[in-house]
Amino acid sequence: MAADSVSGVCHPYIRHRFLLHAAMLSTLKQRVGEVLLPGDEFCCDGDDTISLTEPVRPEKLLCGPGLRRSGDRLLVCKSGILRHKQPNVFWMDCQQRRYVPAKGETVIGIVTVKSGDVFKVDFGGSEQASLSYLAFEGATKRNRPNVQVGDLVFAQFIVANKDMEPELACIGSSGRANGMGVFGGGGLLFRVSLGLIRRLLSPHSEVRSDLEQLFPCELVVGMNGRLWVRSSSVHQTLVIANLLQSCETMTPLQRRELFMRVKQGAL
Repeated sequence: MAADSVSGVCHPYIRHRFLLHAAMLSTLKQRVGEVLLPGDEFCCDGDDTISLTEPVRPEKLLCGPGLRRSGDRLLVCKSGILRHKQPNVFWMDCQQRRYVPAKGETVIGIVTVKSGDVFKVDFGGSEQASLSYLAFEGATKRNRPNVQVGDLVFAQFIVANKDMEPELACIGSSGRANGMGVFGGGGLLFRVSLGLIRRLLSPHSEVRSDLEQLFPCELVVGMNGRLWVRSSSVHQTLVIANLLQSCETMTPLQRRELFMRVKQGAL
């Protein structure tokens, strides 16, 4: 099974990087695993003690989705569970479905318009993104890529700004496709929450490893909440899609029991 996207669960979502006091870092680590709501904040208390003999070394903090910096405070802007990754990466794990594009993220899009030198791609956001015909590996003015309306593309955002039209490309900085481009023959496309996407993209994803033991399949994961799957038969493809959609609301124990029943043929 192939999952072609970023290597880490958090890195593509990092929004802010700043220095913080050791007391705030300690408070954050104590709240890991708790449910937080928008409006909750972390800040340095006025009665925090500072050593007069040892130099104070503020540590760097990487903020993921759901956390926002405001001066010397850290604000929660999405409800969910606070997660942590070494050394100092924090983010909110939530079941959000609305996608906001960010530069560098890879998404699954649908070509909706073919106009001159530019394709319009629907990625599930508030507006469509543009994709130049030159943004494919090996594409030139004479050698144009064979892209038709309705095709699925796995592409990366090179422009993602609230004041500009989103722009996609199917090549990396080296000019190579790196798995991006037109795909989708014989598979199934469906939507899941962004929280499940992060779990699938985790380097040691339990959901992905359980699925590998069940059915061999091809899996393309888009950061915009879209999944494409293809297996050896239509029946297995539909079973995998239903299993992944069911995983969103299940505990690890419930998921393993469900996968075991499917493997034994009980479902």
